[in-house]
Amino acid sequence: MVIRLFQIIKRSEITTLKKTINMLIAIFLALVTVAIFLAILGYNPLSVYASMLDGAFGSNYRIKQTIVNTIPLVITSLGILIAFKMKFWNIGAEGQILIGGFCGGYFAYNFAYWPKPILLLVMLIAGFIGGGLWGLLAGYLKTRWHASEAITTLMMNYIALKWIVYLQFGPWKDPNAFGYPTMSRFAENAIFPKLFGVHIGWIIALVLVVAVHIFMTRTKKGFEIAVIGESENTGRYAGINIKRTMLLAIFLSGALCGLSGIIQASAVNNILSSTLANGLGYTAIITTWLAHLNAPLTLVVCFLFAVLTQGGSFIQTAMGIPSSVATVLQAMILFFVLGSELFNNYKIVRKNKQQKEVK
Repeated sequence: MVIRLFQIIKRSEITTLKKTINMLIAIFLALVTVAIFLAILGYNPLSVYASMLDGAFGSNYRIKQTIVNTIPLVITSLGILIAFKMKFWNIGAEGQILIGGFCGGYFAYNFAYWPKPILLLVMLIAGFIGGGLWGLLAGYLKTRWHASEAITTLMMNYIALKWIVYLQFGPWKDPNAFGYPTMSRFAENAIFPKLFGVHIGWIIALVLVVAVHIFMTRTKKGFEIAVIGESENTGRYAGINIKRTMLLAIFLSGALCGLSGIIQASAVNNILSSTLANGLGYTAIITTWLAHLNAPLTLVVCFLFAVLTQGGSFIQTAMGIPSSVATVLQAMILFFVLGSELFNNYKIVRKNKQQKEVK
């Protein structure tokens, strides 16, 4: 006979302060866990953490690189945020980034003689529309035949990747690369300028944070997206056009990811290649989830993750530690923060005569 001493019951509500405390505790536990892992490997955890911070903030150059790493992560996370708010699980940001880079890159390679402001604007618009239409394909399959968006968006990542590889080895291959399978670099006219030592993508990212926050919290369409995410039946009862709203949200989600792609291709890589996304779309899923689908908080979380990325690259050269340690830390933070959601939604109580709560 098994006697249960504790039981888990659903919370009626929890304050924002309590949620924040739970998240901070989760992050602390993640840091402690990774510290134990580092100690087992023979490294001093405090030295490793200090070196990661030095790698992210130790000089003006490193600070700028941290900001550069933040920009595409923020824009991509904002795109995923819109889809996730509607419970449309967009796992296809990688493909949308690549297609956005391809569409903007088309103009970069073929119309470099245009005036720079016009060319850059057209590249941004092309990347935005291209990424949006790529996401819309999965959205159509979802609304028309109820196809699983997690599967379709994930499969479309590989289609986009193979398309860019085809261009890289075929029609867009640089004839001056001595047979090496690469595309040519963008002309100067197709490269985004810098402001305060960082490309102007940081301005676009900040504007989009404000715009997405206002759209999701202050507009009718943003409210409708949130309602559909909670319950499609409620949306229908409220007179919302479910299909049209879903397609709009999915288009905007893919469009922002595509915008991130062309900005990264132009301002950072200065070239279109199959490594453009480089796991960015999957990392953005983590940051979006950790930010609780909140646009301003997304900016903070993405910056912290960029610190981990930049710091991880630094310790690889400074201490001979694989940069994957930063990836392990990111994974641990996600694991513990997701675990903390249990305590946000449920509470553990002791089963006794008085049914006292364990706090």
